Amino acid sequence: MSVLAMRAALVALLFLSLGACHAPVRQEQPARVLFVGNSLTYFGNVPAIYSALAAANGEPADADMIVQGGATLAQRVADHSVGDALAGRRYTALVLQERGGDLLCAFGPDSCADSRHAIRNLSDLASRNGVRVVLLGTYQSHPAASQRLVEAEAQAADEAGIAYVEVSETLRRLRNVQPELDWFAADGMHPGKDLALLNAVLVYRALHGALPAPGPLMVKAPIYGSDSGLEASLRPADAPPPRPGTPMVVQYPARTMEALLAHNGPLPHAWSPP
Repeated sequence: MSVLAMRAALVALLFLSLGACHAPVRQEQPARVLFVGNSLTYFGNVPAIYSALAAANGEPADADMIVQGGATLAQRVADHSVGDALAGRRYTALVLQERGGDLLCAFGPDSCADSRHAIRNLSDLASRNGVRVVLLGTYQSHPAASQRLVEAEAQAADEAGIAYVEVSETLRRLRNVQPELDWFAADGMHPGKDLALLNAVLVYRALHGALPAPGPLMVKAPIYGSDSGLEASLRPADAPPPRPGTPMVVQYPARTMEALLAHNGPLPHAWSPP
């Protein structure tokens, strides 16, 4: 072999070696969703149920949360916890849930204005980080109050330019046809295990553009109630609970999932593909 031929062979071998070292390896990363809210969010551990639903439907998603009993979204703006979380991790979606009644001015005339401002602020912050945002609704039992709440939440989401996940009217409809389900906790206000599942189903539908498949579901994570011990710090939804004795698993039979899915309507008009 001539000297020129040997040099050409060495150059070709070098390029092949470099290509092998630097060839991109495609890795499918699970979605990462941050839930920000209060006891309506952590009762039953909605973030963990959502994550289990996503995994069961072949779309794995890690769920983190910043939650505290009685917390408002304005508090999360003030303490910069959401901004710090978005800056420190690559989230694909942010799910916001306000304290019940804030958008109805139930805590004074400033509470609804503060809430709308906080939703816009957090939504803008997420958008700057390329993160999709949805507002998860709350609920009222009285028909007129429920309708006012849905209107107020939809308006707040529209002002912020984000999708709205309506809960209150859907819950009222389902309670009429499935009154036997565990809708409320023992206090009669917070979500029971089946309302927590409904919240997770609605979030799944908003983020994935379809309802999850029917079937049984097991959630292996802390199933929080009133004695949660949670503070407003970033934590994975399945992280060990602050207090011993917290239940660590909840199971949903297929009939419960089928009951929820059978009475859910079409995709909400606010949803749009990512």
